[in-house]
Amino acid sequence: MLVLLPPSEGKASAEAGAPLDTGALSLPGLTAARETVLEELVELCAADETKAQEVLGLSEGLKGEIAKNAGLRTAGTRPAGEIYTGVLYDALGLASLDAAARQRAERSLLVFSGLWGAVRIGDRIPSYRCSMGVKLPGLGALGAYWRAPMAEVLPAAAGEGLVLDLRSAAYATAWKPKGEVAGRTATVRVLQSKIVAGVEKRSVVSHFNKATKGRLVRDLLSAGLDPDGPAELVAALRELGYAVEAQAPAKGGKAWAVDVIVTEL
Repeated sequence: MLVLLPPSEGKASAEAGAPLDTGALSLPGLTAARETVLEELVELCAADETKAQEVLGLSEGLKGEIAKNAGLRTAGTRPAGEIYTGVLYDALGLASLDAAARQRAERSLLVFSGLWGAVRIGDRIPSYRCSMGVKLPGLGALGAYWRAPMAEVLPAAAGEGLVLDLRSAAYATAWKPKGEVAGRTATVRVLQSKIVAGVEKRSVVSHFNKATKGRLVRDLLSAGLDPDGPAELVAALRELGYAVEAQAPAKGGKAWAVDVIVTEL
């Protein structure tokens, strides 16, 4: 199973760790592309704070992120699983997984990133600010920039089992599974169900979405479940107590659409 996750906007600091070594990151086929993005981001943030603030879409309160980006080459690093924070990662609770579940997480989880393309949770990275929606002056939109490198690397990383896609829309632009890989991909969304005037209403709510995705990944890892494909995922989630509705694609080479229905956190 390969689980595709979005990163978090907020990130923990990594002041004391060893400096970045892009050559030591997982998916070495992305190293050259990572270096290209890193070089432009560092140069932009070191040379022109005003332009960097505009490009990165930062508020006045987040201007400190510009200096952080300018120093990425020498900044300390921590495992990506410790850098990424927020609702999804709080619910996932990597630090409190038992040893076997943690090993499964290190094999299975892949976090997408505007700067790194994608990293494993054990990869050591510095804290940074660069979303997939950023358009760098030289490289252009990062979602489009990453498509070619990802297309070269990700099919092999997907292995032969389930691809569980929990990414947000911006990060899904960087790689779309195709062909045989798409056929064993499940794209999951979380819907909150409410009864309004006696009628059920369903909607996507960010907090429910992120927390439920983190929790269901944790439950799969903790239970040692490793579904072979989307149908097996649906069965596994129902076994774990989730209310799930799934739609198989009408033809091959398309991902399954899987909805997880929640009423409360």
